[in-house]
Amino acid sequence: MSAAVGHVELERAVESIWAGRRHRNDYGDIDALVASIKRDGLLQPITITLDGMLICGARRLAAIRQLGWKTVNVWVRSGLSTRLGQLLAEQDDNLLHKPLTRTEEAALYREVKMVIAEDAARRQEASRFTSNQENPRSNGGATVAPPSPTGSGKTREQAALMVTGRKAYTSLERIGELQEIVDDPAQPEDVRVRAQAELDGIDEGGSITGAQQRIHAAQALTELDTLAGDPAQPAGIRDSAAAGAARLRELEDTARAADLERLAQLALERAKAATKKRPSQRASAARLRPVEDELRALLPVRSFVYLWDDLAGWAERYDPAMIGAVLSREQWERFEATLAATIAFAEAARIARDQRRETA
Repeated sequence: MSAAVGHVELERAVESIWAGRRHRNDYGDIDALVASIKRDGLLQPITITLDGMLICGARRLAAIRQLGWKTVNVWVRSGLSTRLGQLLAEQDDNLLHKPLTRTEEAALYREVKMVIAEDAARRQEASRFTSNQENPRSNGGATVAPPSPTGSGKTREQAALMVTGRKAYTSLERIGELQEIVDDPAQPEDVRVRAQAELDGIDEGGSITGAQQRIHAAQALTELDTLAGDPAQPAGIRDSAAAGAARLRELEDTARAADLERLAQLALERAKAATKKRPSQRASAARLRPVEDELRALLPVRSFVYLWDDLAGWAERYDPAMIGAVLSREQWERFEATLAATIAFAEAARIARDQRRETA
């Protein structure tokens, strides 16, 4: 954090320090840290609140416990008693040591966003006064005000800036949607399992947009299966839903994620709009052909912007020496083909952009 917060240093029993709910789930390999602390001692104390809750130093605490220490020197920071202050301090600790994964970032972002919104609501409530200049419903203004970034003061931008250093929140929101699906017991179990697998893939460098699109398709497929198996539905709806689900399963492993999502949405819309009269299998297939034709239509500009938001900074997240050494011939040819198509697209788009400027 940029603002200094006072602290006192003292010795504390290790067992009295509690971590609460942390956003880091993976501490990584701490063997080297254990060896370093065993050899040189703890060079930087752990930071806790007055009641012993851990703020900074989760990996150090894990290493110390592995070493069997009974007591440890800590910094007690009384100025971080609010939830927002604790979240920001936790993020500072992550930036200085082992960075959060993409999904851990998203979890922290969701909570920071919620706390900022609650903080703003308290400040707004505190500003409302009765005729006696008192507000009996207010418990005062926020005790920790969020930083005020330049430009927009929107909650999502503020939270993204605090967690990642950038205002771009699209990817964090998309990961958050998948996390909410995993945590929602009302979601079908197979969808929750698939959403968790997609989150694991994101932490390994997978596409966030593709993960979201595949889960949307999986949700639609589940709804199609439900409609197809519901005897209370008209025969036309059941048959159309069954045909749509079958076609989705045929394309699941070959279609692009964006195309699969679109096909799933259109198949679901078509099934719900089906007539009550039982259609033939041929008629069901005929209804789905226009859906597949529509997949070949050009995607909107919004989709393009989301795609490149998701790709922002991708080259910094991979080691070119490693990628060049391990890709198969087919994978490398696909990469080069995509790169060539991207360059050609950029050239054509640049020409169109220049022409628009000339006529403006």
